[in-house]
Amino acid sequence: MNGLQFDPARPLDLIAVGRLCIDLNANETGRPMEETLTFTKYVGGSPANIVIGAARLGMHTGFIGKIADDQMGRFIRTYLQQNGIDDSQVSVDRTGAVTGLAFTEIRSPQECSILMYRDHVADLLLSAEEISEDYIRKSKALLISGTALAQSPSREAVFLALEFARKHNVTIFFDLDYRPYTWKSAAETAVYYNLAAEKCDCIIGTREEFNMMENLYNVTGADDEATSNRWFSHQAKLVVIKHGGSGSISYTADGKKHRSGIFPANVLKTFGAGDSYASAFIHNLMQGGGVSEAMRRGSASASIVISRHSCSDAMPTLDELEAFLLSNEEIGSGAE
Repeated sequence: MNGLQFDPARPLDLIAVGRLCIDLNANETGRPMEETLTFTKYVGGSPANIVIGAARLGMHTGFIGKIADDQMGRFIRTYLQQNGIDDSQVSVDRTGAVTGLAFTEIRSPQECSILMYRDHVADLLLSAEEISEDYIRKSKALLISGTALAQSPSREAVFLALEFARKHNVTIFFDLDYRPYTWKSAAETAVYYNLAAEKCDCIIGTREEFNMMENLYNVTGADDEATSNRWFSHQAKLVVIKHGGSGSISYTADGKKHRSGIFPANVLKTFGAGDSYASAFIHNLMQGGGVSEAMRRGSASASIVISRHSCSDAMPTLDELEAFLLSNEEIGSGAE
């Protein structure tokens, strides 16, 4: 139905590896950060947000990562536990690393920015020795995101997790999540993104993120179909390319193409949309749903989250998502 296989005998539905950090979202909206005086604290990081969203939808989830030995690290662990996310593979750094911070500015629904503090952060110190083959073997699916590839030893840890997942037929989702502030050069970024993507079953990203990967090979102006065919020549069975307000397009290895639109929203901020899209999209695929319906649910979840103040806390429950779908119409969609 969607080209992906999930072993029903495995106890965990989805595990993620990578970034655990803190989001500090501006309480005073409609003004620059220079004039913002108070912020509200949330757990953040793209893979964390996606797993939190999946857990809210009823999935059995876990996380592989590293947190700082500080108050923020303990806040993150408590939050994961409160949301029913297995944290047995979340280790604590003992070298004095800190928790990554993301301060957000909400000047208007269209003008949002993020100020990141990512020097000597604990999540990028996750090592290959802390990746459990047995833990990955127990999951139906593994989620990776691009941020964890930016530095060693986290980079090697992700590639080892990918090898274990391939060895044990664990379906791999790659949410590209390109954040330029942790990379040294465009070439370095593209090389590691491409090497990781070659091992993945489903790749999700914006058109701009795929362009970043293709520029390494002097491929400019590539269209969506050419992009998807490149990945079908490796392991991919499903490629999702997002076009912002124009919706998304997905390609499956059997030659089918699906388009999704967007849902109306009372937009407060722009960030969080991609993570919420991914969580609902992956949830529906793992329930056996078709690609078009998964995209529709992803778009609905994104509309819910961009109307709320947080990312992680804003992730809808299954009841909330169903109610939203019943009362709102998607604008522009269809399979080809």
